[in-house]
Amino acid sequence: MENAVNLWPLAGIAAIIIGFLLRFNPVLVVIVSGLITGLAAHMPVSDILDKLGSGFLNTRNLALILLLPLPVIGLLERYGLKERAQAWIAQIKSATAGRLLIVYLFVREITAAMGLTSLGGHPQMVRPLLAPMAEGATENRYGELTPEVRHRLRAMSAATDNVGLFFGEDIFVAFGAIMFMHNFMQESAGIQTEPLHIAVWGIPTAICAFLIHAARLRRLDKKIAAELSALNADALKAKGGR
Repeated sequence: MENAVNLWPLAGIAAIIIGFLLRFNPVLVVIVSGLITGLAAHMPVSDILDKLGSGFLNTRNLALILLLPLPVIGLLERYGLKERAQAWIAQIKSATAGRLLIVYLFVREITAAMGLTSLGGHPQMVRPLLAPMAEGATENRYGELTPEVRHRLRAMSAATDNVGLFFGEDIFVAFGAIMFMHNFMQESAGIQTEPLHIAVWGIPTAICAFLIHAARLRRLDKKIAAELSALNADALKAKGGR
């Protein structure tokens, strides 16, 4: 009879979900979930503390890497990066938010597939450049934007970056998830695979993701055009009635 698998360590995942839903301190949530997982796996308390300490020491420079770009981007925004991006995109008469984001989606997937995942991202690309350009292209066509439309454009800009990165990096042969699947299937299941073969099978998924999200962006263009055209027409009627 096969040995029973202890599933109690998975309670740590539930602790993380509950802690984040209740908006507790993230560091506290991670520490508590680690303790729960270790105790459920019957690890000695000293080993649990040793693992937590080792993990902290291995990632102590992560905060510097994540926070260092923020002041640089802040300085660029202070000296007009957003305004220049909006002015540049306004010069392209045929540009719309959907068309702009489709081009970015294509570039993001291609670069991520080559392992260049750091070329995009929310703090360094979406917030200072992509979202203002999408807003500028829409304002160039329809005038002043409502807060709802502006927030929708920002959300879709962030979503486009996520989709391009997530499905593009699955094609990169040295991506961590591909190496994990290769090692798992070979060592645990005895299935002989090559990382290149796993990466190739990510191509159809990436193509489907591009087509589906591009269709969503085209629909976004149509919906925004209908909403803002109706608002502009109502504004003209109100002026004419005075």
